Amino acid sequence: MRGRFLSIEGGEGAGKSTQVRRLADALRARGIEVIVTREPGGSDGAEAIRDLLMQGAVNRWSAHTEALLFAAARADHVEKVIQPAIGAGTWVISDRYVDSSRAYQGVAGGIDDAAVLALHGFGSRGLLPDRTLVLEVPPELGAERASSRDGAGADRFAARERAFHEDVAEAFRRFATAEPDRVRLIDASGDADTVAAALEAELADLLP
Repeated sequence: MRGRFLSIEGGEGAGKSTQVRRLADALRARGIEVIVTREPGGSDGAEAIRDLLMQGAVNRWSAHTEALLFAAARADHVEKVIQPAIGAGTWVISDRYVDSSRAYQGVAGGIDDAAVLALHGFGSRGLLPDRTLVLEVPPELGAERASSRDGAGADRFAARERAFHEDVAEAFRRFATAEPDRVRLIDASGDADTVAAALEAELADLLP
């Protein structure tokens, strides 16, 4: 049987990494084989591109260049990791996927959504997750969490101005409205246990 592909999305400080780990543990407790991965990254080639994307000054790359680099990293990630795993019946949970490109480089970066999806169609054959769970937190809470997490070591994206992050949050809400079967919004402002329970509830129809 084909495995399931899940992505966890959200802005900075939403708690994605924590919830990815918790969700993987919950699925394994049900007897499901799971791998956890991330974007940018997840494969050797994609991790090399991650270093280019995440380090340096905020203006190191234009939104168009970022979109191309993310698409290249994702293509390798899909080919080397995601497709083989789901083909073997394993569930894949990715910390970010193409909806981050649509939000960060697309809506917030000013690139047309159709162009981002066209790159995805070419590089990754248009593969979309079975379910995308978007963790939402108020911008001020997300900024506070990200600051506590990163200190002075914020990456090129976390370091951007608040208006950029507000555009990212609005983008994810748009995607959820347009694709309600795939994209689900999760209030991530509560404690970790409450958020984890909400994530599992949004997967109830996919669970064996």
